[in-house]
Amino acid sequence: MKKQRLLFKKHLPFKEQSSAEEDSHKEKNIDPDVDQTVQKLKSIYSIPDNMDVKVRTFHIGGLNRKAAIFYISTISDTKIIEEHVLQPLLLNKDSSKEIRDIVSAQSLTAVEGIGDVLKELNTGNTALLVDGDQKAYIISSNNFQGRGIDKAENEVVIKGPKEAFNEKAGTNISLIRKKIKNENLVVETTTISKRSNNELFIVYIKDLANEELLHTIKEKVNSLDVDAIQNLSILEEYLEESHITLFPTILYTERPDRAASFLEDGYIVLLMDNSPASLVLPATFWSFFHTSEDRYLRFIYGNFTRALRILAVFITLFISSIYIAITNYHVEMIPADLLLAISATREIVPFPSVVEVLLMEIAFELIREAGLRVPSPIGPTIGIVGALILGQAAVQANIVSPLVVIVVALGGLSSFAIGDISMNFAIRLMRFFFIFSAASFGFYGMTAAFSVGLFYMVSIKSFGVPYLAPMTPAYTSSKDTVFRRLIRKEIFRPGYLKPEDLQKKSGE
Repeated sequence: MKKQRLLFKKHLPFKEQSSAEEDSHKEKNIDPDVDQTVQKLKSIYSIPDNMDVKVRTFHIGGLNRKAAIFYISTISDTKIIEEHVLQPLLLNKDSSKEIRDIVSAQSLTAVEGIGDVLKELNTGNTALLVDGDQKAYIISSNNFQGRGIDKAENEVVIKGPKEAFNEKAGTNISLIRKKIKNENLVVETTTISKRSNNELFIVYIKDLANEELLHTIKEKVNSLDVDAIQNLSILEEYLEESHITLFPTILYTERPDRAASFLEDGYIVLLMDNSPASLVLPATFWSFFHTSEDRYLRFIYGNFTRALRILAVFITLFISSIYIAITNYHVEMIPADLLLAISATREIVPFPSVVEVLLMEIAFELIREAGLRVPSPIGPTIGIVGALILGQAAVQANIVSPLVVIVVALGGLSSFAIGDISMNFAIRLMRFFFIFSAASFGFYGMTAAFSVGLFYMVSIKSFGVPYLAPMTPAYTSSKDTVFRRLIRKEIFRPGYLKPEDLQKKSGE
């Protein structure tokens, strides 16, 4: 062990020296001598050891000047490089033309620092170095591989658009621009990690988004000091104001139509490469409760599904705890015939009701998690067969009573009605709090836990916006909370966002 430490100390200065040398190269400007710049870039990219970084030196026809191009073959479009950069330069015969006039690529910009060249190369672009020029010409040629536009997997709708975001930010921005054809739609970009150089895209509508809110978000993003943030799921944890809150405060959606509707209300949307979704800021409780399909259905149908959803929330939260509270503390509330039936089924069960419920709740969560993680062809089979076998075997073995199986199954099935993943986890975890409160103090414990939960939700804020707005505190808005209003009567944007334009249509 001591020998290893000595070896480590022995080699450490050489690594530090090499790293310092590379950093000094990155801070320098491009040398007019193309050979000098090529050698520096080769050293930085470890050429020829680095197999996918390509460099080619050649003479520009007509100009009689030496040149070199750098690109990363695995993330660049070699066809663009060949047809729009190399061929025009090699075949040129006119000595009076500028480089900008010879290269036929769609986008060509000039940078002067080696660090800027590295940044462009790492994003898939091509750098052209010309002898005598103290700058590099950057040609847009990125070609990152990714999947096509598929259906949304988690936010499924029956009526409405079926397309979903994918892992390419450019494609996702295109899907949003397809829905919002407005010159005020702004897409800003910033780098949020020092080593991996991951780009974050901040999307908003200039004449709607509140300037103070936008400034707060930018300030928080720019204050991040980390080496790598690969996707929005990780960024979400950095941006949350309270990192241990049970309730989510940033909305994660994979639907472009939903992101576009939030933008049109004055919200701000974040996009990143490698993330098949977007983050919507700020978010209230009602954002997680609603789905995009609510507005695609007719007024009565949409509100009916919302009523079912809110009923499902209360069932999954309280049904197990109500059973425990009644059987342990409030048996006088049960009709005599039902009480006799429950007593008969529980007579041979050796455990108290809270242990029965916890056993079945944990078994249900295990089956749910196992069904998600196993390969998709057998996932549903494991869920159905596992639940049937475990439930039936537990009843026959007199470990739990049949009524407990019904109660837990109903609560578990109701939890699937909550579409948002983060809110789904929050509701499922809260269910256990209510189970323990009911086991301790019956309905009094449940009431106390529910009151504390409400107080806690009222105290939560998402980028300065109260979590239960616009129900409490009240703001000028379309009052889209538990039930939505007729679309023609939704006149105002959410007042709690303080948008630049509060009214989105004329009143009737």
